Amino acid sequence: MGRRIQFEIFRFNPQDPASVPHMQTFFLEETQNMTLFIVLNRLREEQDPSLVFDFCCRAGICGSCAMVINGRPGLACQTQIKTMPDKITLHPLPVFKLIGDLSVDTGVWFREMYQKTESWIHTRTEVDPTKEEARMDNAVAEQIYELERCIECGCCIAACGTARLRPDFMGAAALNRIARFMIDPRDERSEKDYFDIIGTDYGIFGCMGLLACEDVCPKNLPLQNQLGFLRRKMGITALKQIFRKG
Repeated sequence: MGRRIQFEIFRFNPQDPASVPHMQTFFLEETQNMTLFIVLNRLREEQDPSLVFDFCCRAGICGSCAMVINGRPGLACQTQIKTMPDKITLHPLPVFKLIGDLSVDTGVWFREMYQKTESWIHTRTEVDPTKEEARMDNAVAEQIYELERCIECGCCIAACGTARLRPDFMGAAALNRIARFMIDPRDERSEKDYFDIIGTDYGIFGCMGLLACEDVCPKNLPLQNQLGFLRRKMGITALKQIFRKG
């Protein structure tokens, strides 16, 4: 017989004027290979069909099931119950707009992020579909792929102290996105162009360097390296502009 696990789950429907934020207690017996994803589906199917949460792939690819698990942002589908204590507390991710219970809207935030970072390759080269694609050094391609593994779950933003204090802060996801384009040889933007996007206190200079973003990233992205890379690059660019003006 498995453990009897207690779940304290945040409940609130912002669309219902009568709804009040509160914690609701559920109990469930642990089964073999049980994940938090399985738990939430069973609770909704067996105990409370009104429970709201997001899921899609259940394989750590879509990022939909991100939530705060015992005070730490993570993915429900990757959380094995056997590694957790007898009491598990669940909250929705902070920073993002709450839809209901454990569900938040990360889509609006990421759309705005893509617009702020101008998240597309800037080039004056006209594409000729009849020609071969431009070749790229394999090592560079691997670096780009490494940063492209972000699944936009929002865990890094939810764990960021600056993002929780300042809604205008771009966060690790956006800064990682800029780093991806800076190493892409097809992008023709200058360092000054990048500085105009992130060279402020709501960009790379607003980062406090606590690195909770890297600690909670479910894809283990090298965010610490990228933040250091950008801070160094943008710092040099700022000095060049100062001396040029002087």
